[in-house]
Amino acid sequence: MDFNIFRNTRIFSGINEVELKEMFDWLGYTDKKYLKGETILHAGEQINSMGIIIKGSVNIENNDVWGNKSIFDNVTKGHVFGEVYACTINEVLMVDVVAAEDTEIVFLNLSRLFDNYTYNYTFQDKLLANLLKVMSGKNLNLSRKIAHTSSKGIRGRIVSYLSYMSIKHGNNKFEIPFDRQQLADYLCVDRSALSNELSKMKKEGLLNYKKNKFEIISEYEFDFY
Repeated sequence: MDFNIFRNTRIFSGINEVELKEMFDWLGYTDKKYLKGETILHAGEQINSMGIIIKGSVNIENNDVWGNKSIFDNVTKGHVFGEVYACTINEVLMVDVVAAEDTEIVFLNLSRLFDNYTYNYTFQDKLLANLLKVMSGKNLNLSRKIAHTSSKGIRGRIVSYLSYMSIKHGNNKFEIPFDRQQLADYLCVDRSALSNELSKMKKEGLLNYKKNKFEIISEYEFDFY
């Protein structure tokens, strides 16, 4: 394992390479590769490992019994998923994790991290502190998802999401991590209705787009619901 790949990973902030090797050997890990569209974790499973994305990205999805899909989040290289469930005893997954592209993931077992009888490693406190920060960030992402889907109208949902992405990138030109179907699933709207609304907004001169690249043209009118 080349531990340099984790140098800029937030979950390991403040943990040096020697500590990383010691941590991975102590906790245990596996390295797996997935093809685009492959389901990595299924709802109903119990897990004790968090996934660290080395290459590619994954979508966190909810699929109901009627076949309706909602995307909660897109997790990219250098970020983690499943850490909340891995830290919780006897809790089953409520979501599916699906490869959004060809993806490589390292799964790090967290079960020993909470074993008081082996609490004698310097990296344990650092990792626990980083886990708290990451989980707090995930809660914010979920709050944003709720905010983006709170509007009853499709345009309101589009405006909320694209406004946030513009602010996040600090530019009126930006890329989003979703294709059109994934964006519809994330905003909990019909794909055709989403495409129609985007087309209307483009004709009205509010925005421009090509695939997943967007440009906000008229900010004053764009902010009006």
